[in-house]
Order: sequence, then structure tokens, then C-alpha cells
Amino acid sequence: MKVLVVGSGGREHALCRAIANSPLCGALYCAPGNAGIADVATLVPVGSEDVEGLVRFVQDNAIDFVVVGPEGPLVLGLVDRLTALGVKAFGPSAAAAELEGSKGFMKDILAKYGVPTAFYGRFTDAGAAKDYVRKHGAPIVVKADGLAAGKGVTVARTEAEAFAAIDEALVDGRFGAAGAEVVVEEFLDGEEVSFFALCDGENALPLASAQDHKAVGDGDTGPNTGGMGAYSPAPVLTPELEARVMREIIEPTVKGMAAEGRPFKGVLFAGLMIMNTPDGPVPKTLEFNVRFGDPECQTLMTRLKSDALAALVAAADGVLDGIDLRWHEGTALCVVMAAEGYPGDYRKNTEIRGLDAANAVDSVTVYHAGTKRAEDGRVLSVGGRVLGVTALAPTVAEAQAAAYRGVDALDWPEGFCRRDIGWRAVGR
Repeated sequence: MKVLVVGSGGREHALCRAIANSPLCGALYCAPGNAGIADVATLVPVGSEDVEGLVRFVQDNAIDFVVVGPEGPLVLGLVDRLTALGVKAFGPSAAAAELEGSKGFMKDILAKYGVPTAFYGRFTDAGAAKDYVRKHGAPIVVKADGLAAGKGVTVARTEAEAFAAIDEALVDGRFGAAGAEVVVEEFLDGEEVSFFALCDGENALPLASAQDHKAVGDGDTGPNTGGMGAYSPAPVLTPELEARVMREIIEPTVKGMAAEGRPFKGVLFAGLMIMNTPDGPVPKTLEFNVRFGDPECQTLMTRLKSDALAALVAAADGVLDGIDLRWHEGTALCVVMAAEGYPGDYRKNTEIRGLDAANAVDSVTVYHAGTKRAEDGRVLSVGGRVLGVTALAPTVAEAQAAAYRGVDALDWPEGFCRRDIGWRAVGR
């Protein structure tokens, strides 16, 4: 097969490496890709949200299968355009991608089909939203309805903080059209975990759990980021809880989306809160994403033994019930190296050295995210999150130690990382 992967981050590097290892893959392209992806795929200078440019490339190059990495092109309808042309693609239609594209829509689906989640209200009027906050009190959560690049969620500890978040979205228009509506919902207290399942419109095949680290600083301090590291599997999601998540959350959502005439194909990424109750731990749904997480994908693809491309094609073809996935034992752990200043204004175009040394550390793979190769061959940083140093080992402590050996082999003074990725699992 001739395969195109859309995107340029660490998630796409992990997908490209896994797909390149498949005997089904004859030629691999990535648009727009990065310096690391260039080692396993031919880079295509087309942006991930340039739907017309991507469709043109697919047609001109007789691409057989397209794997869409980020949420943007999914919400914009890239899969719909490809399907209309008779080209297979991994990822949901625009109608199904609303599970991520609209938090209000997602909450309505959960409520309609009995999926456990926080109570909520949807508002376009700031006054009505504030009345809802007064009724329920703080802490409470305010979310911009649409895609806001991870910036649209406020966990308000006081009513005043909630009012400010409502005004920011509905009155000041900080998030543009994405904040024209807000969801105000119950604050859930517990331990967050991510769970992934492949879906083919009717069936759901469990992948694995992972736990990421959103805050920029050690000990979960400082502002939230796109993710400073992750590990898989997450011990908090026991096999019993995983079965419950499939039964109570994933399967009812897939059946519900089919009933709505929006069959979901692709990967369903459930952000969960594991709440401690007198009856034991209970999973509730915080959110759905309609693509692999980043950096969670790096840990999943590192652990996957089976042919990744065969599984993605089966999801697109509607035949997941014939797929059986095998995983490496142990833990995969990814430490994100970010550019100085991230998540605020960060330095760009600094040289990254020591990549070969880091990749030479036993069991370590360095996934690229925000990198490019200069004309003279040097690898430069061009993004906020730049590298994902990932290790696979029998235990989480060994994976953590190996990943940091990889980090320490790098020579990049302008980069930084958290030094405690995996602390919850190590503590357990």
C-alpha cells in the first residue's frame, strides 16, 4: 500500500515508525512531517489543515490509505472528502468528529446514551451561565465548546474565577467562534487516566490505558501544557476497571453514535476520572478526543507488537472483530523535551545535538515533534514540545530510568523536561 500520514508531531512520528514496519506498507509519506519522520517517510510540504492540498496530493500520487493524526483536519472533513473519492482513511467523519469538535455535543451524547459523566449546562448567554454557577457553587469547570488548542478549559476554584472564564469566552471573545458557547460542568475529583479504543462504526477494540502529565513543572506545578510526558499502561486502570470502561463508556458511545447516523470510525480517546467512592473506584468521562493523544501515542506504539497498519485498515474497513492485538509486557514511558519558555513564548531554531547517542541508549527511542532539518544537516527546534524520549522496560521504574538516560545523552541546552514522569506509577 501507498500510505499517507497527516501531521507533524510526536504522535505522527510514532505512527509512521509503526506503519513503516508493516509488511503491508510499500511507500510511506507524511504531510508535513518533521526531521525525525524524514528517516522513515517521504515528507510532503502540505499543511495538515490544507484539505484541498492533501486531497490533491492523494489523487496525484494514487495514495491507497490515509492516516489522519490531528483533530483539526478531522473536524474540517478531510476523511469525508477522501471517502467521496473512494480513498480509504483512518479517522472519523466530520459529523463523528464533533465528539471532540463540540464539547456540548459530546455531553449531550453522553447524557442521551447513559454514559457516566459530570452534570453540565450549555450556555451562549453569560448571565445564564453565571446563574448556573451560583446555583451549583465552586469548584466548577468552564469549557469553551469548540477547539481552542487546549486553552479553553478553566477549573475554577471560586465562583469569581468561573465568572471570569465565562466573560473571557462569551463577552471578550478570546476563543473566537470556539468560545461562542460554553459548557459549565461539575468538578470531578479523583485520578485522571486516558483510555484508547479502535472503532469501526459498530465494534470497539480496546487498545490500552495511559497517563499523561499536563503541568509544565515537577510535582504537577505550573501552567498546563499539551503534555510533558506519559506512560502506558496506567496501573490505576485495573483490568476490572478497563472492562467496565468498555462496557459503560466506550461501547454505549459507539452504539449511540451509530444510532445518531454518525458512525464513529477511528480511535476513540476517552479522558477519564477515576473517582473513589464507598463502593470502590468508579470511572466517569471527562471528555472524548477523536484521535490518538500526544504523547500517549508514543507509548502505545512502542508497546504494540502487532501490525499497526493492519489494525488501522481493519478499523476503516469495518472488520475490527477479526483483529487480535498483542502487546509487549512491561511499561513504555515518554519524557517530553520542550523548548525554553514553553508553554509561553519559547525559543526556536536552536540546534539539538546528541540524538544518535540518545537513540543508542538501550530500549530508548527518540520521537521528534517540533523539529526540522536545516540545509546543512543540523536538527533544529521549531515547536514548543520538541522531542519525546521513550523507553520500554519490564517495570515503570526501569522505563523511567532508561528514558532519563536518553534525555541526559542529548546535548540541547535550550531544552528542558520534567524529571518526575511516571511518579504516580513508581509510587504504587
